[in-house]
Amino acid sequence: MNRKTLVLPAVAGLLAPLLAACGGSEESGAIVVGTTDQFIATADAPAPLDPAFAYDTGAWNILRQTVQTLMHVPRDGGEPVPEAAQSCGFSDKASESYRCKLRSGLTFADGTAITAEDVKYSIERVLKIKSDNGTAALLANIDTVETKGTDEIVFHLKTPDATFPYKLSTPVAGILSKDKYEAGKLRDGFDVDGSGPYTMKVEREGDKATRFVFSKNPSYKGDITLRNDKVELRPYADADAMGKALESDDIDMMARSLSRQQIKDLTETPKDGIEVVEVPGLEIRYLGFNTKAPAVQEKAVRKAMAAVVDRGALVNLVYGPTAEPLYSLIPSSITGHATPFFDEYGEPDATRAAKLLKDAGVKTPVKVTLNYTTDHYGSETAQEFEALKKQLVASGLFDATVKGAEWSTFRTAQKRGDYAVYGLGWFPDFPDPDNYIAPFLDSDNFLNTPYVNKVVRDQLIPRSRRQADRTAASPVYNQIQKIVAEDVPVLPLWQGKQYVAARDDLNGVEYALNTSSDLLLWELGRGTA
Repeated sequence: MNRKTLVLPAVAGLLAPLLAACGGSEESGAIVVGTTDQFIATADAPAPLDPAFAYDTGAWNILRQTVQTLMHVPRDGGEPVPEAAQSCGFSDKASESYRCKLRSGLTFADGTAITAEDVKYSIERVLKIKSDNGTAALLANIDTVETKGTDEIVFHLKTPDATFPYKLSTPVAGILSKDKYEAGKLRDGFDVDGSGPYTMKVEREGDKATRFVFSKNPSYKGDITLRNDKVELRPYADADAMGKALESDDIDMMARSLSRQQIKDLTETPKDGIEVVEVPGLEIRYLGFNTKAPAVQEKAVRKAMAAVVDRGALVNLVYGPTAEPLYSLIPSSITGHATPFFDEYGEPDATRAAKLLKDAGVKTPVKVTLNYTTDHYGSETAQEFEALKKQLVASGLFDATVKGAEWSTFRTAQKRGDYAVYGLGWFPDFPDPDNYIAPFLDSDNFLNTPYVNKVVRDQLIPRSRRQADRTAASPVYNQIQKIVAEDVPVLPLWQGKQYVAARDDLNGVEYALNTSSDLLLWELGRGTA
């Protein structure tokens, strides 16, 4: 994406500040949370908060506060439970027909009644728009949506899918009003309208959103209990700036993402009035490959990189105890986790990598550029990619360079196929092994990758979804992971832990960020209770 601002007739109105008073937490009375996520509307991606397009953690953290879904995952994890729905469940043993009944009296924040037709409209809108961001893939298994009266919806699936309740808990399945969201067109800008626990106002500077204010929605009816009336979310350029805001009491909590040094400092030498909390996390980082790019089109090149990269050294140098090496797309603590990349390649071995390249007739050193985003995953990313470059160059088999770009540019270029090798992170849409496989390997996937394995896509993924008992699907996931380690369309690097830091007069902090890195702002409250 380029950094041009929108050139649409409504731009002036969209970019004007909407808030009259914008002081700190004392002035507004709101709980203030900092984030390093950036929110930018560009000519290439003018609708960053439309549920039919949004597919990154930052955008979803806005939508989860404002747009209601039929289901949601409880704060303690586990299987999804009804949210906008009164009840939901499969109506057949084959897990191909899923029926939901809406709560009575549901309305959008503007008072308009919500019916089953609104749910049908919202789901079909996502599938009709089918943005190139990969969002629609979560709902792609829906064949038809049927309404029965004003409050019942039946989803008829193309193939059995035990993970479908999880997918209905994600913002892509958010319930929208046809008066605010056109059927075949994304909604530009940062405005969001829904029936979630909060309403929202936003401040803008140019093409950036600089502050989100969430106020308790008096019309909200659902499964969530709010412990506050107002929360502000403020983006910061980096973790250092966010940390200074916490120390000066401009914000009450900093969430995504603290730097390694901040975590170390706050843990070893605590500051008065500030507490750091480790919360469970399921983030992974990996290298992705455009398997049609000349530099890495030959599978032996990708396998050689897998044989050379030293995950342990990388983690120790850059992330320390906040991360651990990962040898699979599926992280530890998730059903189906295995270590196929360690099983296949073992410890880093330049001699084996050299043989792989020689046997394939690949001349060395192989010239590759490692592309990464400078402003999306934290300040350590640049250091991580310099370390990766040094490992590859030290093998004598690669001539590697590093190139960084802002997320607004990086993501568009990556989807377009401009990068042969690129670094990305993944925060799960829901805590199930399917969500570490399908977004990378299924059709219409998040990566927009040219890599296709028909066995994985047409046989193994559908087979895994038939298992209502997710542990029973582990053998299938083991097969998939072995194929990934053999073909190397992606190269897993590490999985991370999560930390938040907050003023000590804030409670609910341990629940405010779940394993999928979803901000649950309604869990925060003042005082010691």
